[in-house]
Amino acid sequence: MNGRGKSDDPVVPGNPANKGGGAPRPAERGEGRGSAKRNPPRRTRDRTQRRASLQQALDRIRQAAERDKTQRFTTLWHHVYDTDRLREAYFSLNRKSAPGVDRVTWEDYGKELEANLQDLAGRLQRGGYRARPVERTYIPKADGRQRPIGKPVLEDKIVQRSAAAVVGAVYEVDFLGFSYGFRPGRKQHDALDAVTVGITRRKVNWVLDADIRGFFDAIDHGWLVKFLEHRIADERVLRHVKKWLAAGVMEDGEWVQAEKGSPQGGSISPLLANIYLHYVFDLWAHQWRQRHAQGDVIIVRYADDIVMGFQYAADGERFREALVERFRQFGLELNTDKTRMIEFGRFAATNRQRHGQGKPESFDFLGFTHICARTREGWFHVLRRTTRSRLRAYARKIHDELRRRTHDPIRDVGAWLMASWRGYEQYHAVPGNLATLWALRDDLIRRWRLRLRRRSQRGYVTWERMDTLAKRFLPYPEQRTPTRTNACALPLKAGARCGSAARRDLCGGLRATGVPTATPGSSPQRAAPPATAPTPS
Repeated sequence: MNGRGKSDDPVVPGNPANKGGGAPRPAERGEGRGSAKRNPPRRTRDRTQRRASLQQALDRIRQAAERDKTQRFTTLWHHVYDTDRLREAYFSLNRKSAPGVDRVTWEDYGKELEANLQDLAGRLQRGGYRARPVERTYIPKADGRQRPIGKPVLEDKIVQRSAAAVVGAVYEVDFLGFSYGFRPGRKQHDALDAVTVGITRRKVNWVLDADIRGFFDAIDHGWLVKFLEHRIADERVLRHVKKWLAAGVMEDGEWVQAEKGSPQGGSISPLLANIYLHYVFDLWAHQWRQRHAQGDVIIVRYADDIVMGFQYAADGERFREALVERFRQFGLELNTDKTRMIEFGRFAATNRQRHGQGKPESFDFLGFTHICARTREGWFHVLRRTTRSRLRAYARKIHDELRRRTHDPIRDVGAWLMASWRGYEQYHAVPGNLATLWALRDDLIRRWRLRLRRRSQRGYVTWERMDTLAKRFLPYPEQRTPTRTNACALPLKAGARCGSAARRDLCGGLRATGVPTATPGSSPQRAAPPATAPTPS
């Protein structure tokens, strides 16, 4: 028999062997079971349990913040330096992002990941962590200008990502419904849909397209810390935020002290920007439309891009003047080149034609040009087209890359082109924009054919061959996001519960986002084609 504490021997098969009766070597052996060597691996189960534990901790913070909107949290830092949360933050980073001033990449840090994380958690716990300067670089924008981008070191990214998850759990219940930028569960298409639905379903006759000049470089550090202290009383969290803000930037090999601003590229910069604008703009704008607006007002903000709709032009002008003064108090300034008030809505075309002013003006928001249009049945709707600057920039980018890959194998070039095209098409394939994407696809096919023809003097490529390649590597554009203009028929009032994700902000939405996009208590109106449109007062 087996010894004490030993595994059983392999189980003897109960079924007889095939042709085994007395034969020295049976033709087919019976089935048996080997002895148990060890317990099944627990790595997957442990990882799942750790993730559930981390999420439960954030849920408890979020629930406490929602129960008492005036509560200040005093013990949050131990959630930040938790090794499991730091590990989760590490794996959530972009593995191909450029390194910071220490030149440590994601792969280099991961070679001794557990030892590095344990050391980082120990320094965070005992106060030995030091923030490093951010390396500043510039990337070209679609309009030809340069956008400053910061490249923090990898450890700063990890700690900032962990801190953003913890602090964000507190503020996510405070942020208002018309704030969309860099928030979990919200994306750019949600902000675009909110603009379209608000203009189409509300009494909107004027649109204020506002842009903040150099917002991320103009954030006042003193005001930002005061805003954080409204909800965060943990001195360790506040001290590390001050470290990141005061770390400075490295530009052309020289260190420059940062007296204001939060570098774009840091993991916590989007959250800090949202907190800053939450107190400077969101709460103030919502209060203004409740107390001073004479008609309907809609608000949609994505980071520092703001679109507002007004029923009356007088409301828009008064709000614009008040907004300039409000921003001046907190060190911000409207970009006069991009901020403008235009007549836009269901009656804009008729009113402008009556006054001999031509077609209604359009405005750009999140890469799309919004245009007043009519359906075939005569109903008003907002037509969205990709901005011309983005089209030209993308076509030029593809042209330069195809030129660099002229002599690469066609299969490799096609795989790269398909990946680039799918990403671009999935974002821009909104209702009404398919014609633009079809034209762009034809242009890309022509550019690729030109490159293939120049591979050699005998490089003639027929259109039949290009059609085969295009069908394989450049799929036809399809509408990726549904039309959400008529997604909900519930009365649009504050506090209403709506199951439609497209209308959650107009209806009052989720409890965590409280404030609706449109004016509370107003009734929806459908944009019927009027015979004679009244002039808004």
